[in-house]
Amino acid sequence: MSNIKLSYSEALDELKGIVEKIESAELDVDEITKMVQRATDLILYCKEKLTHTEVQLTEAMKKLEE
Repeated sequence: MSNIKLSYSEALDELKGIVEKIESAELDVDEITKMVQRATDLILYCKEKLTHTEVQLTEAMKKLEE
């Protein structure tokens, strides 16, 4: 997993905050670039967390079926 040290909920909240800032403020190109890069990192992190959770749940369900 990536080096982000947040819970899934914290990452999602930060991502929502970034979207709100981009939608509501006039930002310069450098600020937008940094925000988009951070948003991309957070999206990838959330996707990894979800995939990892799915694998864990699938393995747990297989154990229960045995």
